[in-house]
Amino acid sequence: MPSSSNHHILSGLTNNLKDSDAEETREWIESFEGLIETHGTERAQYIMRALLQHAGAKSVGVPMVTTTDYVNSIPVDQEPEFPGDEDIERRYRAFLRWNAAVMVHRAQRPEIGVGGHISSYAGVATLYEVGLNHFFRGPEHPGGGDQVFWQGHSSPGNYARAYLEGRLTEEQLDGFRQEKTKAPNGLPSYPHPRSMPDFWQFPTVSMGIGPMNAIYQAQFNRYLHNRGIKDTSDQHVWAFLGDGEMDEPESRGLLQLAANEKLDNLNFVINCNLQRLDGPVRGNGKIVQELEAFFRGAGWNVVKVLWGREWDQLLAKDEDGELVRIMNETLDGDYQTYKAESGGFIRDHFFGKSPATKELVADMSDDEIWELKRGAHDYHKVYAAYKAATEHQGQPTVVLAQGVKGYGLGSHFEARNATHQMKKLTLEDLKAFRDHLRIPVSDEELESDLYGAPYYHPGKDSPEIKYLLERRKELGGFVPDRPHEQPEIALPSDDAYRSAKKGSGKQMAATTMAFVRILKDLLREKEFGHRIVPIVPDEARTFGMDSFFPTAKIYNPNGQ
Repeated sequence: MPSSSNHHILSGLTNNLKDSDAEETREWIESFEGLIETHGTERAQYIMRALLQHAGAKSVGVPMVTTTDYVNSIPVDQEPEFPGDEDIERRYRAFLRWNAAVMVHRAQRPEIGVGGHISSYAGVATLYEVGLNHFFRGPEHPGGGDQVFWQGHSSPGNYARAYLEGRLTEEQLDGFRQEKTKAPNGLPSYPHPRSMPDFWQFPTVSMGIGPMNAIYQAQFNRYLHNRGIKDTSDQHVWAFLGDGEMDEPESRGLLQLAANEKLDNLNFVINCNLQRLDGPVRGNGKIVQELEAFFRGAGWNVVKVLWGREWDQLLAKDEDGELVRIMNETLDGDYQTYKAESGGFIRDHFFGKSPATKELVADMSDDEIWELKRGAHDYHKVYAAYKAATEHQGQPTVVLAQGVKGYGLGSHFEARNATHQMKKLTLEDLKAFRDHLRIPVSDEELESDLYGAPYYHPGKDSPEIKYLLERRKELGGFVPDRPHEQPEIALPSDDAYRSAKKGSGKQMAATTMAFVRILKDLLREKEFGHRIVPIVPDEARTFGMDSFFPTAKIYNPNGQ
């Protein structure tokens, strides 16, 4: 979005039209402001929707709004109360960040040097932890477990949590990326059930495959429910994705399928750190706005989580809209630069773009400006977004969460273009990171062996670990986890294949025709046949399947 764009994203609704009565317009706006002040944003939203509906019925054309201002989607007065213990969750999130970074760092010993990713998990820790503490249901939950497609490069965070949970040992953490040389204690770099059949549910990392598989998993869950095979009404599918990954054709290619089938059991969480492998995703554009328009146009519910709670007061005082204007006009490359600089730099180059916005932060120190968090690192904002996603009906939801790659790792890592490839921490980095997280590790322990920085576990009887385990117990067990106990399914008998084994005799038979004959016999199987309903995009009659219409029918999520 060029810097010469209009003051507000929505200004395109009016800037090509003539205001024939400016005074009347002001009265309507003042009336709407009064509605918000008196009854809140939720009531105002309903009134706006009712007016839009009425306008359509009266043939008053109103353009579709696919992109909104560069602010959070959920108004402050509609945010739910955060139900967790903020202090405890913050403390063990620090343990997780430390152990994840140290695990990758320890794997860079000169005799090993296997690589890995330090910065990825640092940027998504809050997104993961809000889900793991309050939303993601484990396999023992009465309503069934959720399916979570994790962002592959962030696997150190999953291992770090499993270590605190008592599921992985220090020896296993030291086997990161050394599956063969440290067998049987090696850990794969990326999620893969074949490498860890008791741990990972789904393979991810192959760019674009995660989004596709998540959509199909949500579709299959809905199929199981609609067919009466399994009650999946309480289960959700979550996919954690990167904003750069969304450029893959596979990442966007099936969005309309999820919308068409109203898969409100599906939630995408896109980690919008504005950064891909070699630099900004859209250095001279705005990837969040692009994704919002794309998903909304495809029929998805969109929730933007761009700013932490520290911004709420500033936005509330932004009466003339200057701060929102600057947020709208600031390009991703600049947002990335701000987090690689200082609070003073942000004061001069971001807030300094307007006298009004510079005055907004006049009473704030440079350190306070630097501490203005982005939304992906604020568990209040993330909790509100996840709750809205799980409660939304009739559409899949995408949460666009703006964060910083390498968050909390220090100035050498945060928002740096090269941070994705950085595998090692200097002694200075380690000490600064330890101090930032308040990890009780001494200088002597760090100085004695650069690549031997210790993992930290407060002990299984500590308040943090008891709380962490209690949250998972209440939600139905550990995630990720791959149980092997499955209900037994009676497979088709030999009779189902007898006709096919005879062949077609002297009659020529196409493979499709042969398959339809087998399918017909499988459908007649008493214990197995009810599980089969053809999913046919077209040409059922061509292949002789029209006899299935009155009996087996063709599956459709809206009715057969």
